[in-house]
Amino acid sequence: MPQEKLSILIVDDEPIVRDSLTHWFTEEGYHVEASASAAGALARLAAGEIDLVIADIRMPGIDGMELLEKIQAEQLDTSVIMMTGYASVETAVRALKHGAFDYITKPFDPDDLSLVVRNALEQRRLRLENRLLRQQIEETRALDQLVGQSAAMRRVREQIETVAGVDSTVLIEGESGTGKELVARAVHRLSPRRYNPMVVVHCGALTETLIESELFGHEKGAFTGAQYRKKGKFEAAMGGTVFLDEIADISLKTQTDLLRVLQEREIVRVGGTQSIHVDFRVIAATNHNLGEMAREGRFRSDLYYRLNVFTIQIPPLRDRHGDVPLLATFFLDKYSQQMSRKFTGLDRAAVDMLISHHWPGNVRELENILERAVVVGREPMIRVQDLAITRPAEGADDLRIETIERRHIVRVLESFGWNQTQAAKALGIDRVTLYHKIRRYNLKPPGRVTRG
Repeated sequence: MPQEKLSILIVDDEPIVRDSLTHWFTEEGYHVEASASAAGALARLAAGEIDLVIADIRMPGIDGMELLEKIQAEQLDTSVIMMTGYASVETAVRALKHGAFDYITKPFDPDDLSLVVRNALEQRRLRLENRLLRQQIEETRALDQLVGQSAAMRRVREQIETVAGVDSTVLIEGESGTGKELVARAVHRLSPRRYNPMVVVHCGALTETLIESELFGHEKGAFTGAQYRKKGKFEAAMGGTVFLDEIADISLKTQTDLLRVLQEREIVRVGGTQSIHVDFRVIAATNHNLGEMAREGRFRSDLYYRLNVFTIQIPPLRDRHGDVPLLATFFLDKYSQQMSRKFTGLDRAAVDMLISHHWPGNVRELENILERAVVVGREPMIRVQDLAITRPAEGADDLRIETIERRHIVRVLESFGWNQTQAAKALGIDRVTLYHKIRRYNLKPPGRVTRG
């Protein structure tokens, strides 16, 4: 007998099968529901969680195999057992290939089916436990990666501890590469929502159409290619946290939709009409000054005030040079273990060089430099020649990070004759992100004439 009320959905067009299985598994202690069609089963699955589906393959309309494929496509976290009166090896292989836990043939012994059901539910329980354990390990790891003993980093940790226990919206500000996502994960890991998912949305990498679908989900047929209903990030984060990275890059229309969701805690999928209640915490991050953008009309002021409940400002690495040796040692240990190499540390000259560097790319740049040093360095010490650092020209410290990035993007675009696909690959970003940066910096190929 199960110790908890697990739910089973029976899907079969034959009333006698539905009734007998419902009676049998109710006696076994399960919560049992039944549907005469795959369409009815999909509607029930959309309304709430079902632990296990037992479905007949041959049914009028949408058959059991199509039902299985839709369950997999919509990433519904339920196990599926297929049953049929027409056994064939090909059908069995197809069912298992498409994600069914098992395949049984009518008529079946109820005790044998009960054993298969128990095994399917046990596998699902272990799968969910493993997923949660992996997530907890990742979140703990993210907390440990907040390396640094400077006053600025101690302040960041204090702010994380202050806000983690409440459910307020958090806005994280800082230059690219300072570790905003690590801070967001630390807040989530210390919050009461830590046992539920943290869903990350990289706003800058998505077009307006895609970000609406990603955030709110979409109905079948909502746009070209929408073959199935899909849950959005807000639904996927139910009970947990949504991390909106690069929040400044979303359009004014999406800002309006996001404000409504934050106020009403309801979403409507793209192409849908039904409101769906959602429960999540929002953490947003940006490398822009949202307050300034709001004053200039480039960001909704009401959304800014909704996001700016509690702000954590991440200091750039150049403002905490004392943390550089600690971070360098952390990354050296990390990549030495990953690559099975034995480095005892960095020599004095290498440390001095790291401390004196301007760090336009912040912690991410330091990590990349140490990873490369582990690849090219000769054990047991990392030396100056192992560090791929170009000393800044006189006056470079006064340049804003945006200016440095703009110049770098222009150089790469020019080197590829403004071929954005090749330039994006060389920059290590996707083409959509490059498009947003070109638009942000108002970049144009040389010789283009603006018609007035």
